[in-house]
Amino acid sequence: MAATFPALIQPRLAAALQATGISGDLPDGFVPSVDPAQNPQFGDYQTNAAMVLAKQVKKNPRELAAEIVEKFDGEGLTETPEIAGPGFINFRIRKNVLEQRVEDLLEDTDRLGVEEVTDPETIVIDFSAPNVAKPMHVGHIRSTIIGDSLARIARFLGHNVISDNHIGDWGTQFGMILYGWKNVLDKEALEADPVPELLRVYKEVNKLCSEDPDLREVCKAQLVDLQAGDKENLKIWEECVELSKVGLQKIYDKLDVAFDHWLGESFYNDKLQPLVDNLVGKGIASESDGAICIFFPEHEKLADQPPAIIQKGDGGFLYATTDLATIEHRVQEFGATSIWYVVGAPQQLHFDQIFEAARLMGHNVDLQFVSFGSILGKDRKMFKTRDGDTVQLDDVLDESVARARKIVEEKNPEFPEQEKAEIARVIGIGAVKYAELSQFRMTDYIFDWDNMLALKGNTAPYLLNAYVRTRAIFRKMGSDFQGVDHIEITEAAESALAMKLAQYAEVVPSILTDFRPNTLATYIYELATTYHKFWEACPVLKAEGAVKESRLALCELTGRVLKHALGLLGIQTTEKM
Repeated sequence: MAATFPALIQPRLAAALQATGISGDLPDGFVPSVDPAQNPQFGDYQTNAAMVLAKQVKKNPRELAAEIVEKFDGEGLTETPEIAGPGFINFRIRKNVLEQRVEDLLEDTDRLGVEEVTDPETIVIDFSAPNVAKPMHVGHIRSTIIGDSLARIARFLGHNVISDNHIGDWGTQFGMILYGWKNVLDKEALEADPVPELLRVYKEVNKLCSEDPDLREVCKAQLVDLQAGDKENLKIWEECVELSKVGLQKIYDKLDVAFDHWLGESFYNDKLQPLVDNLVGKGIASESDGAICIFFPEHEKLADQPPAIIQKGDGGFLYATTDLATIEHRVQEFGATSIWYVVGAPQQLHFDQIFEAARLMGHNVDLQFVSFGSILGKDRKMFKTRDGDTVQLDDVLDESVARARKIVEEKNPEFPEQEKAEIARVIGIGAVKYAELSQFRMTDYIFDWDNMLALKGNTAPYLLNAYVRTRAIFRKMGSDFQGVDHIEITEAAESALAMKLAQYAEVVPSILTDFRPNTLATYIYELATTYHKFWEACPVLKAEGAVKESRLALCELTGRVLKHALGLLGIQTTEKM
């Protein structure tokens, strides 16, 4: 597959800059940017190189742009560039080049023009990470869905991706659960639906502890026995973990999310004391008021912050200890060159400290904190139930599918029941995912059912409907796409659609630059709207000859790209709606 259009324009632009005689004045390593034109009416791509360099070379931006245009050789690629505004240079891809690109994309069925990276990394992605014995709630949406999409995209680009669900399966809550298991557990409820029953047990014992301080000490003793290897408590703990995993897996199955590993906190228990001893021995950690801490006196951001405590005065370990042991394991056992943590923004300080401590330990690994904001209700407060409880993720997914089912029933009551159920599932789950992924991850967004499931606007139903339209035309014909000898572009709407399809290869690699799946969501929405304009402006089945075949090819390619792009976001498609 040929390079993207910006990659083809850039060396010619660099040659034009050199031909103007200003190359000696350019900053070291300067590469002129070439981006999609903000207004397609004036071109397909543009560069602001003349505006960026004008002051440095002491020239008027438009005059410099004129010099660049004069020296630019677009032979076989672009029409003569045009100057706009204060000094933008606009490029328009030649029609025959665009036609050839569409033909190439039709042949490139697996990658659709997207090249694999030349230097693949081994990337461990840490996401979702719910706590055992508690149901996943709405707060897990962002980590789970963002992390899964990043894993899909990185894998497609050729990286070796290892997904790890670092579940919270060890900690102080287990003292209460152990006591509750022995005293207030409803075994029938546990067998019917284990996670809600374990949550009920935890809440009931927690309430009892607040009423009776002595009971809290009893629960602590249960935890101490567990940590000491008590056989009965270990057996109960193991059963809690396994039952919780079964409950969690049901939700992951609904979301079509999978993990390579579920290495929870407990996996690292026997590694924590040796880690602390090693850090103390190397002088990285030291004792302070009875606790073992890591101070960061030479770090600009962390010097004035409290230290990272890795062992309490009573000998207990903390999240920081486990996270450092986790990094060590991922580097040594997985061969990780990068580790991405998809975790809420409030954990920034914790990960700043962990990453700096890992550096002090000598781990040569790229550590990334992929943070995100909050999900809000319509009142712009944290999304809660009417009773003020945390909204359960399973309830959200079921509600979305139920609402989607009503839409399907209204639009197509004649569909078979099983087909309606499957379409509702795809739309409902897709709507939740797309509502998340269409936002910049650091933005707090409002969870609004009506907006999520709307058939118009930047929503999953709108995009799925665009895909359905690409398939409906072939159903109407009574045959699948049969191929095309030559693409012939005759209308502006065809050209706009062909250009948008060609830009898929530019968008996908850019997503990982700042971990922004929303850039892909924006592209999919733009592709869908461009296709709808093409659909309205260019009759397909009524056309004839090469024009008809070319328009069918554009429909086919649009369907392929929509399906593939939605798949990278973890969103399935449906052939009917």
